Amino acid sequence: MPEIDRRAFGLQPHRQETFKLSSDPLFVDKVRDIVGLYLDPPLKAMVLCVDEKSQIQALDRTRPMLPLGPGIPERRTRDYMRHGTTTLFAALDIATGEAIGELHRRHRSREFLQFLRTIEANVPPSLDVHLVMDNYDRRKSLWDGTHKTASIKAWFARHPRFHMHFTPTLASWLNQFERWFATLTERYLRRGTHRSTRQLEDAIRYYLDGYNANPRPFVWSKSADDILASLERFCVRVQKAEGRAL
Repeated sequence: MPEIDRRAFGLQPHRQETFKLSSDPLFVDKVRDIVGLYLDPPLKAMVLCVDEKSQIQALDRTRPMLPLGPGIPERRTRDYMRHGTTTLFAALDIATGEAIGELHRRHRSREFLQFLRTIEANVPPSLDVHLVMDNYDRRKSLWDGTHKTASIKAWFARHPRFHMHFTPTLASWLNQFERWFATLTERYLRRGTHRSTRQLEDAIRYYLDGYNANPRPFVWSKSADDILASLERFCVRVQKAEGRAL
């Protein structure tokens, strides 16, 4: 198609988006619950968004990256060497934006339990703790993921000041730490060179320390009604598109 035609009709054929609608039967209730925590957090409580960024790869390019310049993008080789992986367990205080992070070489309920103890040590004992988490392993049943093993459930039973709030299946975008992880990747990890797992972990710790020196909370602006209305409009568009396809 000639360039003039694309501009005239506002077409952008190079762009595309993907989507996946949640089939969680409690989707509406969970959205209202979590958005309510963001917009009107409870008194004498701390709301933490908890998540893991697993399989972070320590990558080293086979050739040095060429720096960017005026009109010239950064250039790097397509191939790379892997030097191991690590997992970042993290919790984001929605009130202050401060992040609690802990690195582990493995990603099991044992490591998550250790991170829960770290959270407990960092939250004043006078406060309740509300944790926004996802189900992690969506292929398994409700209580099978890293966040929901028998040992994790037993720990929460012994610590009644902790309250769990699970995001709907396939709706991890409700967890504010997803945005924090994206920032970590875009601004720090993607262009980094790490020749060992330890070097990668040291770099992530350095980023955490620098971030927490001047943390900034994310501002959640949409109400639950706004989100649900937007999804309703999207579903109507999908139904119309499917009808035309038939």
